Amino acid sequence: MGLRGCLLGLLALFVAGKCSYSPEPDQRWTLPPGWVSLGRVDPEEELSLTFALRQQNVKRLSELVQAVSDPGSPRYGKYLTLEDVAELVRPSALTLHTVHKWLLAAGAQKCDSVTTQDFLTCWLSVRQAELLLSGAEFHRYVGGPAETHVVRSPHPYRLPQALAPHVDFVAGLHRFPPTSSLRQRPEPQVAGTVGLHLGVTPSVIRERYNLTAQDVGSGTTNNSQACAQFLEQYFHDSDLAEFMRLFGSNFAHQASVARVVGKQGRGRAGIEASLDVQYLMSAGANISTWVYSSPGRHEAQEPFLQWLLLLSNESALPQVHTVSYGDDEDSLSSAYIQRVNVEFMKAAARGLTLLFASGDSGAGCWSVSGRHQFRPSFPASSPYVTTVGGTSFQNPFRVTNEIVDYISGGGFSNVFPRPSYQEEAVTQFLNSSPHLPPQSYFNSSGRAYPDVAALSDGYWVVSNRVPIPWVSGTSASTPVFGGLLSLINEHRLLSGRPPLGFLNPRLYQQHGAGLFDVTHGCHESCLNEEVEGQGFCSGPGWDPVTGWGTPNFPALLKALLNP
Repeated sequence: MGLRGCLLGLLALFVAGKCSYSPEPDQRWTLPPGWVSLGRVDPEEELSLTFALRQQNVKRLSELVQAVSDPGSPRYGKYLTLEDVAELVRPSALTLHTVHKWLLAAGAQKCDSVTTQDFLTCWLSVRQAELLLSGAEFHRYVGGPAETHVVRSPHPYRLPQALAPHVDFVAGLHRFPPTSSLRQRPEPQVAGTVGLHLGVTPSVIRERYNLTAQDVGSGTTNNSQACAQFLEQYFHDSDLAEFMRLFGSNFAHQASVARVVGKQGRGRAGIEASLDVQYLMSAGANISTWVYSSPGRHEAQEPFLQWLLLLSNESALPQVHTVSYGDDEDSLSSAYIQRVNVEFMKAAARGLTLLFASGDSGAGCWSVSGRHQFRPSFPASSPYVTTVGGTSFQNPFRVTNEIVDYISGGGFSNVFPRPSYQEEAVTQFLNSSPHLPPQSYFNSSGRAYPDVAALSDGYWVVSNRVPIPWVSGTSASTPVFGGLLSLINEHRLLSGRPPLGFLNPRLYQQHGAGLFDVTHGCHESCLNEEVEGQGFCSGPGWDPVTGWGTPNFPALLKALLNP
């Protein structure tokens, strides 16, 4: 049956037919460890599904991101408003009409759009959804540390062929919530304690990265920062207060989070949520802070995607966002990854700085057709975010030089080609590194990450009123780097300049100016005879373990203040 025949059957679009297609044929579906099925969902139960509608002018959006983010461009810092972005990417009238008519015919209720009109979230009964999405079969699952309930389909879905030019994918069918890779390491053993610190605290960070008591927000600008959490974890105000009482007495800081977007659960605080808030607010001290907390949570929604929808629906947002979420690139469909990448482009065009943790599995490892390869992580591998790796102190009890934290995620994307801004730096690394793994383990032409790093080992966190030592992961380094960028934004705003926006083009042009180069150590990878657990190694300049290095705040401020 041809396309014309499909279009004539708009009223029956939700019925399975010969003219259907799979929007995400490469989406891997496996039940994550620790999750179990509770069986089919009642056909009359309501669920919420999000439809990603095809955007327009994506190439033009990419060009504008380059123009507003490149210090050599006359458009540098002249960011787009949300309304500008909406005008550019809004789906065509035909797309909007076709999808609305299809959903209406299927009985969808209460459909909500966003300002950019490229996402549509609708409520349907399970019976309607299974008719609409041919092949889907909704089951309820429970799992994860918080015993989270989700509704997902173990089978792929198909859409009418007539929708192929109009719908990128439907969210809420396959992807499960991520789990935290944060770990509590055993305390290193050392003899004697004179002149030593007993773990990373705000004062250790401020000493290592050369911040003074005056390096705090002024309280006179509209500067703000945010962290986003998708793990069904919550922070407690009482933990933040106790953390600042113990560790924040020598610098001005804000006593509470300015705004929580989403629902704050009443259960126990999670270590990761506590860590994000406490170190974003102590590194970016005295700056208004928002927390996105599993926003818009419904069993059939994907919290990370809901956060992206919020960015597309709010015109006044914090300038810096730090996120500790990540998935294996290969676990996600091409349609999903490419579309999420466009969402990052939309944020970059608006002058938002998005920082993502590089992950805690080193180069990663998986087997493809019986051969081992490194395993890149997304969104760390997106060319439109700034990715933060991790380091340790050379001497774990002294504020010394930093070396690689062996868990620091890094490598080369198998999806995104190397962006032009890092061409020189990555070529230099590949040509000069004496310890390159075999070429078959990684895609040397892919987007390479991380871009920068910070301490990720041995943090103190207060959770449920209890101080917890030796918490480690790039979930720690990311809010620290984000907080320092917020302080730099404060200086920029006070001097009448725009915020930093998407940092990478400038960062690479300046060859990591203002950063301590980390030149010692390698991260972990495949435990086999060929590479023996070793991934990439750090060296002079940029490397795929610690990027350009860790912040030297006065020098970084000087490098990023003008223009």
